Amino acid sequence: MIETLDAPLQDTLSREAEVASSAALSSESGHASAGETAAASLRVGREAIEILQCPGCGGALSVAADAMQCDACERTYPVADGVPVLVVPEKSLFDIETFTNAEPTFFRPVGKVRELISGCLPDVTLNVSSDKVYARMLQQMLEKSEHPVVLVIGGGVIGGGMDCLVDDPRITLIETDAAIAPRTSLVCDGHDLPFADQSVDAVIVQAVLEHVVDPHRCVQEIHRVLEPGGLVYSDTPFMQQVHGRQFDFTRFTRLGHRRLFRMFDEIESGISCGPGTALAWSLRYFLLSFFASDRMRAAVSLASRLMFFPLKYCDRYLVDKASASDAASAFYFYGSRSEAPLSDRELVASYHGGF
Repeated sequence: MIETLDAPLQDTLSREAEVASSAALSSESGHASAGETAAASLRVGREAIEILQCPGCGGALSVAADAMQCDACERTYPVADGVPVLVVPEKSLFDIETFTNAEPTFFRPVGKVRELISGCLPDVTLNVSSDKVYARMLQQMLEKSEHPVVLVIGGGVIGGGMDCLVDDPRITLIETDAAIAPRTSLVCDGHDLPFADQSVDAVIVQAVLEHVVDPHRCVQEIHRVLEPGGLVYSDTPFMQQVHGRQFDFTRFTRLGHRRLFRMFDEIESGISCGPGTALAWSLRYFLLSFFASDRMRAAVSLASRLMFFPLKYCDRYLVDKASASDAASAFYFYGSRSEAPLSDRELVASYHGGF
């Protein structure tokens, strides 16, 4: 989900002339200079600051080294370890103090030994589609803009297949999360994105929508912040066990996932993780069901990865088979912002599966 600034700050500051007049920072040059100085201490970059708005009322934000303040409602948002925390507690699961006190949310700390062992073991999950979809997204974005701005929701860590975007200096990634993780540049709640209408070229929401209480609201927000024709990539599980503790709420079939994005035109969609991955997950969690202690569960979890990871390679063979859609672990949707909704009759007619 379950991403630090990828475009170096000095590169973004070189385009100061293009953004110096932005009202989001200040209408007065003295105030703007102070805002620029404060911005240099933040993980979030200039491009993101220019399109930020108050998640509470939608007003413009003024920037300081230790906080951001809404010019309209005067609500103040703190900065924690260089990461602005743009959360409205009365509208969110999270309190601001959770982040300022460095309390864990989605990502739980694990011991160094377990982390080392885990890093050496194969995973039971294989995403068979993300590499090619991200490559297509990169090409299509660069056909429209020399410097696309991509909002990553749940970007505290790099999603599978995203390397081509991360490594391309032409792409500005705004990596947000509801956790201060290695790549988080901005903390926000996906139900109330703190960005202006039609302000980004693309949105990535990979392995995230199962972890929000209202995925439909989040997709409405994605639609709002995307420019006309802007791109979205979503990857969401269908058959996976609970993997986010209390922050795990929803699963989608392929058609359910497509309906979630009914206000988008489909470019392509399909299986991201297939039946092999689904079976490996099920066997792993079946074994975990016998144990309650953290130590035993950790040992069984690591051992099951060694036993069951080969199953995921079946997905390379199964990914293009229609019958596999009924047994897949996860689906992806890649599309563009539209104003005309997909009808439910069109949705039902698009079913392909084994029955």
